[in-house]
Amino acid sequence: MNADQVNADEADARVRCSWALSGGPNIGEAYVEYHDNVWGVPERDPLVLFEFLVLEGAQAGLSWSTILRKLDTYRSAYRGFDPEVVAAFGEHDVARLLADEGIVRNRAKVDASIRNARAWLELDDPVAHLWGFVDGVVVQNEWATMSEVPAETLTSQAMSKDLKRRGFSFVGPTICYAFMQATGMVNDHVSTCFRHAECRALA
Repeated sequence: MNADQVNADEADARVRCSWALSGGPNIGEAYVEYHDNVWGVPERDPLVLFEFLVLEGAQAGLSWSTILRKLDTYRSAYRGFDPEVVAAFGEHDVARLLADEGIVRNRAKVDASIRNARAWLELDDPVAHLWGFVDGVVVQNEWATMSEVPAETLTSQAMSKDLKRRGFSFVGPTICYAFMQATGMVNDHVSTCFRHAECRALA
């Protein structure tokens, strides 16, 4: 077993991507849960897709464990990530969010989340639009190790360019690729991870 093949505990012999156990203290179990049940699952629910778009932007410069620790508070603060609700946020809401210790209190990221909600509503069909970058079909990758997984691709670059043109922000190509990985537009579980085959079957 190499560094990209790890088990959650002695009672669970299933092999996982190495990052699944990198969450750190007090988040390890939630990190494994996220890896096993969320990351890489093809997602076509518009509210969930919008949530991921906001959270991946919020993560910029931080670790995903930071966002995962704050997930419940984020969902409450952003009213369930309903883009119509978020798009209507005003200065009072911005002040509320910036005072909320349960989220990343960064003015640029908060402003971007509201701007992105408004841009989201301008899309005729956000789900079809985003999935259109992979022609509606999950990209099935075959990585032997996590070191082979790219930080961005030509597809994520195209998505980033398109979304920026439409008024979105905090949607650089690396953020877009993380979004694609999380929402299962690409299957980037290493080939030895038990979730690789399971996510392939879900496509």
